[in-house]
Amino acid sequence: MDSLELWRRYRKYLCECSSVGMKLDISRVDFPSTFFNDHEEKMQAAYKDMRGLEAGDIANPDEQRMVGHYWLRTPHLAPNDEIAHEIEATVLRIKAFATQVHDREITPPESSRFTDMLLIGIGGSALGPQLIADALGTKRDKMAVHFLDNTDPDGFDRVIAELGARLKSTLVIVISKSGGTKETRNGMLEVQHAFKTKDLAFNKHAIAITSDGSRLDETAKTQQWIDIFPMWDWVGGRTSILSAVGLLPAALQGIDIDLLLQGAAEMDKTTRVEDTKKNPAARLALMWLHATGGVGAKDMVILPYKDRLLLMSRYLQQLVMESLGKEFDLDGNQVNQGIAVYGNKGSTDQHAYVQQLREGVNNFFATFIVVLQDRAPNIAKVVPDVEEGITSGDYLNGFWQGTRTALSEKGRDSITITFKKLDAAAVGSLIALYERAVGLYASLVNINAYHQPGVEAGKKAATTVLELQGKVVDWLKETKEILTIEQIADKMGLPHEVETLFHILEHMAVNKRGIVKSRGRFRYKV
Repeated sequence: MDSLELWRRYRKYLCECSSVGMKLDISRVDFPSTFFNDHEEKMQAAYKDMRGLEAGDIANPDEQRMVGHYWLRTPHLAPNDEIAHEIEATVLRIKAFATQVHDREITPPESSRFTDMLLIGIGGSALGPQLIADALGTKRDKMAVHFLDNTDPDGFDRVIAELGARLKSTLVIVISKSGGTKETRNGMLEVQHAFKTKDLAFNKHAIAITSDGSRLDETAKTQQWIDIFPMWDWVGGRTSILSAVGLLPAALQGIDIDLLLQGAAEMDKTTRVEDTKKNPAARLALMWLHATGGVGAKDMVILPYKDRLLLMSRYLQQLVMESLGKEFDLDGNQVNQGIAVYGNKGSTDQHAYVQQLREGVNNFFATFIVVLQDRAPNIAKVVPDVEEGITSGDYLNGFWQGTRTALSEKGRDSITITFKKLDAAAVGSLIALYERAVGLYASLVNINAYHQPGVEAGKKAATTVLELQGKVVDWLKETKEILTIEQIADKMGLPHEVETLFHILEHMAVNKRGIVKSRGRFRYKV
């Protein structure tokens, strides 16, 4: 296809969303001219599903729950006044709390103000806040933000060491919907220990974001933490970014949360339009359907040409893969659906994996995310040239276009999302765009996008490992023998668990946790 034909195709299929300063270009996806007409009936059915979801239908049938993340930025659309009031009241509480912290009306016992915040969460309880913090943070932030988003002891130690003496001026936000998430609980206990070793009162530094009546809610009330903010059962973790989960840390950081919500609400308004030519989320979902054959046959590669959007691929990994990666469809048929997501940032991608994207296996479609404004206007009054008449931003613009052309020449599909500038409204609208696209795509392929049974399977398996750990340690204490792992498994009557037992004991031996390994044999050290 020559350049004039590409230009005509660009003009024909461009979706401009002036209200959010965004354009969606699908012209470099090789779909047939009849594609939209062929899928219009399915698309109208997906719109109907989405209308029902927003009206309060049970959109998550497995868990018999409503799905209400869209209400977070448009409370008046909530199915009843109680939910609408809770949303509005929570946003007001968040803004009031952040103001009190910034104005030093809420302070830690051993410092004149809170300088840092430490967020403890995992999955959607960390990925969303991390995305917002990295995309919108500046040197003028009112508080520095840190994260514990795993149960890695070395990771805990690194963050606590980084805080150092500032632990006494650190506000801790613990996020867990159920209050029973082990990684989050472990992080909380490790941080409590760090506070105790420095004779600091943890409860005077702690806030919970959790469901009413959860274990975390009970802990926060019993220990008299500073405050508790709500999570609702109609908001899933991966779509909780514009609830207290993302808004509270953003407000404390100094980010304009009203602008975040406005951007999302404006994109929601745009993506409610049931004219597919004008609906960017519908077009995005249909491009995913075409590119993957509707069965996840190709991966989604996210290429943001903006350092501040580096975490977008990580955020979308959970949103897309946890929502769409399902074994069964809504009718109980085994479908093994999903779209794998990975990415880096431009132009790092050209020095990493574009070589394979262009010349290797064609098992992907790319999405470029481009921001036209190179830098904030108040940062540099004089923009330096790196060559005569050329800036570093010109190079970045040239590199994304060059990469797109290089892929297109080899028949590799790509989508381009362009924003005029990257501010809180743009970030909010980008989040809302992908949330809606995921929901519409799920309808197109007939799956439940709002549950995650596979995650629970992993948690159950981990619990089994820890139960075995207790059994094998108790058994070795009693036997006082030095045995091979096969002998241990046989004598315990657990030959089928030999590998799990081996990994348990090897881990404990390396960490000097009462187990000694010598010449391939294990014993309990008295």
